[in-house]
Amino acid sequence: MKNQNLILAVPSKGRLRKPTLRLLAKAGVAPANGHARSLYSPTVIPQLSIVAVRASDIPRLVEAGAADLGITGYDFIVESGAKVRELLDLQYGFSRMVLAVPESSPISSPKDLKGVRVATKFPSIARRYLKARGVEASVVKVSGAAEIAPTLGIAEAIIDITSTGTTLRLHKLKIIDEILTSTARLIASSQALRLKRRRVEEVSTALLSVLRAKRKKLIMMNVPEERLGRVVKLIPSMAGPTIAKVESKPPMWEVYSVIDEKDVYEVINRVKAAGARDILVLPIERIVP
Repeated sequence: MKNQNLILAVPSKGRLRKPTLRLLAKAGVAPANGHARSLYSPTVIPQLSIVAVRASDIPRLVEAGAADLGITGYDFIVESGAKVRELLDLQYGFSRMVLAVPESSPISSPKDLKGVRVATKFPSIARRYLKARGVEASVVKVSGAAEIAPTLGIAEAIIDITSTGTTLRLHKLKIIDEILTSTARLIASSQALRLKRRRVEEVSTALLSVLRAKRKKLIMMNVPEERLGRVVKLIPSMAGPTIAKVESKPPMWEVYSVIDEKDVYEVINRVKAAGARDILVLPIERIVP
């Protein structure tokens, strides 16, 4: 029998660490030893282990087959150039990679970068960006905060990741171009997809079920029989509301459906006006079609 052990690489620190652990916990993929800080741990899922490494190293580890799956930022995937398969956009860790310069700088567009030094933690992306625009500039690789580089005289511009722009404003930097947007992604190696596809799909399905449940609510209500037809027409649903007879007098029906969170307020008011009662709204943890 083929070895079906899976290793999932996750960020050991940084902005993606906590939301990744929360997603895995909701998907039922928790460390078997109960220690979320362990660098390597089997999980409660048989033959699935988690290894915690730097987010920037994950694409290369997956490409090399040292890990079968990985969760990391799209920015790190692009920077690495690793040949991996992207399975899911996990919809968290949103950020933008931008080109920024001091507020007092005369540089106002990428074409003004000729002969300028650009500090960044993403030298590969920076070089491709400059080449695509026909700009000859020097790329200065930094491992720490790029925002301080202009103040220290290391560079006249930076290419870096920002979520809210607060740090850039704090260092009196202005954005003059956006290079890419990034979120956390689930990636897999070609080898894992070839030899362990069923196991890979199981993990992917578990994570996707949590993503599908985001911003969804389960709405339940009791409806008098004579009002049933009117109420059912007012309820949006994934595949039609579920209806079950309630043993009561007068005749009553239980109606429940999964709806978008944004529709809850309107749906409650409509069905209540149409005769529904005992209305409950409940959170949903996972949806598996």
